[in-house]
Amino acid sequence: MPSVDIGIDLGTANVIITMGNKGIVLDEPSVVAYNKKTNEVVAVGDEAYRMLGKTPGYIVAVKPLSDGVISDHMMAESMICAFIKKVTSKQLLMPRIVICVPSGVTEVESRAVVEAARNSGSRKIYLIQEPVAALIGAGVDIDTPTGNMVVDIGGGTTDVAAVSMNGIVKSASVKVGGNKIDQAIVKHITNAYKLLIGERTAEQIKHGIANVYDPDGTKTMTVKGRNLLNGLPEAIVVTDMDIHRAIIEPVTDILVAIRSVLEVTPPELIGDIHTNGIYLTGGGALLGGLDKLITAETGIPCRVADEPMTCVARGTGKSFAMLDKLLDGFQSVSLYKF
Repeated sequence: MPSVDIGIDLGTANVIITMGNKGIVLDEPSVVAYNKKTNEVVAVGDEAYRMLGKTPGYIVAVKPLSDGVISDHMMAESMICAFIKKVTSKQLLMPRIVICVPSGVTEVESRAVVEAARNSGSRKIYLIQEPVAALIGAGVDIDTPTGNMVVDIGGGTTDVAAVSMNGIVKSASVKVGGNKIDQAIVKHITNAYKLLIGERTAEQIKHGIANVYDPDGTKTMTVKGRNLLNGLPEAIVVTDMDIHRAIIEPVTDILVAIRSVLEVTPPELIGDIHTNGIYLTGGGALLGGLDKLITAETGIPCRVADEPMTCVARGTGKSFAMLDKLLDGFQSVSLYKF
């Protein structure tokens, strides 16, 4: 039976899978719907996401990952197996799998990821830290003794790392990402306008008018929700200044993480980072004005990588050609070979 190489970006919000030379073959939400009466999985990914809020009480849609790590092992295992079967046309190909994990993941959390993937019939499993995969996906040559810094902002976590010679020199991981920013918008709209909105609406606001660098109140958006005082539908108009006030706290947490890594990075690498700049990857890299804010706060040029949302997944796929060089970038590789 032929073998295949599969790279998995196991994200809090989305799972992105690459396979062999085909590139990205799957990009679906990290959602599982299951029947509580029969304990059977009903749907995963896009199909399960469409069921959110629209199912009878005995069918529950859950997100098996929280803050970048597995929070529901059984559901995560079912989701990974279903996605792998989907991209391999249900053929048992005994794949080699590389899975991304946050740089601050614990040994217990790593083993949970490995066990979930192991039951899919994989031949060998490797774990790669997300900052390393993100830089590879951004097209950065990390094989040289030159310092590069990446800020990877996902749905559940933000990973900041200084990388040189295929390995992470210094890093920090904070449980702040796109989801926390969405929740901050929901909280602000609730408190300021007594209007209840969902996180999907908050995400639309974030993409539409959020600006963390130089908001001036000219960008506006109509938001619809439920008035908490009378229970009736209501529409209000919010500005980019409103949203700036809502999200500046979680954004500040990201800035603090960046500073913390810069403060402990060897001085020899700081000069390289100042020359090469900071790379922004992940869905959070698209937050309006974030690159300008980081540049203003650190004095280091910051740039958004090409196609930042898929950087980690593309780097995971490319890492198979670098396995002999990337051992420092992987977490305890020898423990997870089967």
